[in-house]
Amino acid sequence: MCGIAGFLDPGSSRGPESMRRHVLGMTNCLAHRGPDDEGAWVDPIAGVALGNRRLAIIDLSPEGHMPMHSASGRYVITYNGEIYNSAQIARTLEQADLAPRWHGHSDTEVILAAIEAWGLDRALGSFNGMFAFALWDVRERTLCLARDRLGVKPLYYGRLNGALVFGSELKAISVYPDAALTIDRDWLDRYLREIHWQSEDTIYRGVRGIRPGTYVTFDRGLRAHERVYWSVTDKAEIGCQDRFPGSEDEAVERLDGLLRDAVRLRAVSDVPLGVLLSGGIDSSTVLALLQQESFRAIRSFSIGFPDSGLDEAPAARKIAAHIGSDHTELYMAPNDIIRLIPSLARLSDQPQSDPSYVSNHVAYRLAGQSVTVVLAGDGGDELFAGYHRHRWLPRVCRQLGWLPAGIRKQGARALTAIPPATWDKVFGIIEPAVPSRLRERTPGAKLHRLARWMASASQEEMYRVLSTRWDPGDRLVVGHDPEQPPSDFSFVQLNGEFEILERMLAHELVTTFVDTQLNKVDRASMAVSVEARVPFMDYRVVEFAFTLPPNLKVRGETGKYILRRVLHRHVPEALYQRPKMGFHLPLSTWLRGPLREWAEDLLDPGCIRQEGLLDPDPIRVKWHEHLSGRRDRVDHLWPVLMFRSWLKHHDPDATVHEDRRLLSVH
Repeated sequence: MCGIAGFLDPGSSRGPESMRRHVLGMTNCLAHRGPDDEGAWVDPIAGVALGNRRLAIIDLSPEGHMPMHSASGRYVITYNGEIYNSAQIARTLEQADLAPRWHGHSDTEVILAAIEAWGLDRALGSFNGMFAFALWDVRERTLCLARDRLGVKPLYYGRLNGALVFGSELKAISVYPDAALTIDRDWLDRYLREIHWQSEDTIYRGVRGIRPGTYVTFDRGLRAHERVYWSVTDKAEIGCQDRFPGSEDEAVERLDGLLRDAVRLRAVSDVPLGVLLSGGIDSSTVLALLQQESFRAIRSFSIGFPDSGLDEAPAARKIAAHIGSDHTELYMAPNDIIRLIPSLARLSDQPQSDPSYVSNHVAYRLAGQSVTVVLAGDGGDELFAGYHRHRWLPRVCRQLGWLPAGIRKQGARALTAIPPATWDKVFGIIEPAVPSRLRERTPGAKLHRLARWMASASQEEMYRVLSTRWDPGDRLVVGHDPEQPPSDFSFVQLNGEFEILERMLAHELVTTFVDTQLNKVDRASMAVSVEARVPFMDYRVVEFAFTLPPNLKVRGETGKYILRRVLHRHVPEALYQRPKMGFHLPLSTWLRGPLREWAEDLLDPGCIRQEGLLDPDPIRVKWHEHLSGRRDRVDHLWPVLMFRSWLKHHDPDATVHEDRRLLSVH
């Protein structure tokens, strides 16, 4: 696991020392991603520079140093990630007499050998792992930027001052000489407003991410040639057309085997390894399968919150005891969060809208005191329908879609006539009679959202309502048309007969999951020099999940049905059968209490108005509603707070140029 950065500037007249100094300046920003080693390679004639910061996981010797040359000298690579099946690929090359003389046993050597023997496309198709790399072809004078199938590892690039500049994080690009990056207001509006949106754009105008399952080759004229070698939508279409032919029991057996092998591959490490355990289905499955592969007790880690209904630490403790892991837990108090948030804003190169980023970072920091590699359960919800919306929206479409629009709108008005707080009290009275799996933490807010769904004209509009935090007419970003995002919304394009649940899952896997969940995992773990591995993102598991019909994912009121059946083989149902929580913070309460002063400072309307980016008026309305207790507005406010905190720590001397609608970032 590493941090990579570099540039290609064919017209540059800079000398080797200047180029080396610049690329090392970029990689120094990524020291947290690779504290064990640093390296740089430059070719002043070609104008290319590659840099690397290394977190040694496989082959801790100097033979794993990067940037690394291929055996023939044709290729130079700087690489971030892990190829879990590299030993198998090495054996295949050896059996075909295509392997070079190995200098060590790092997967970087195997990547280069596979590319030399088979070419880039076949090599990429053989890799099972998470990766992002820059590959310089000495003979062709081309630079290739590549990213793994699901986008687990990040890679960004932009054209700055006539050069192509790239890095694992935006901060590496931002320190390139005279970068003069500016905030993209379209991105900012989508970030604040929408939960699911598809874009490779970043907060900086003109800087983009390499798309998952894609590589882009740049020639000497910096012309880009993009190639998609693996596609979520393609695999979703294939899965819909070629359903798993076996019985339900056979599907459970197949999924168990795939997950077991995915976990086994991700257990290969030359450094200590553990598991983040939230107490939920996904992480419990990962821990159970990993413990069965080990003769020693696996280290597991969990966090909790005192006096909170969101505390899953006791449940995680019971699951760890049943599985037999060596368990550690840490309880977080509001004051700990207050001290932590500013440092997280400095570490994040983009604002993080997901509140669980904070608790995830704490969990990885806890784990990092004992291990260097951590397996996590991210991805199970996206593949097997684990969120409330995956059960609600298909049911709403089935039960209400046939009603005339006028009747649905009348029903919506009736639901919204009663405030969410009143609905919460009603449900609180009847809660003892409701099965635990059907209970909701915020039933009033969900009923009001249901009302908005009922008033929608189509399934796509229903999903857009579900995916939007703010009302369409709310003006959030100064100089941006608030009507634009809703009119531009659409599902990812799928050819075939797909049910609404299948469209949702495919859409979210290429939008929210990459831009929010995987980004969160990468930043939260790498900030403390911990490598996070996500077995559910093994491409074989993903491809198999697409072949399963919706009734194996949602059965009645139960989401992740088939995954529950897999876990039931290893853990008693009573230990995990409860409402979904995960590593979530009790922010609703904290923002009215210990975090209130911090939030008030960030939401100061005078400061917001002076910056010229956001309109403080709708934000203050939501803030006062939240403080009054009438509405829970965390979903609206937290992205704003995270952006304001990010801006405060990344740009203390920002200058607003209203005539150009840009914010200069120095």
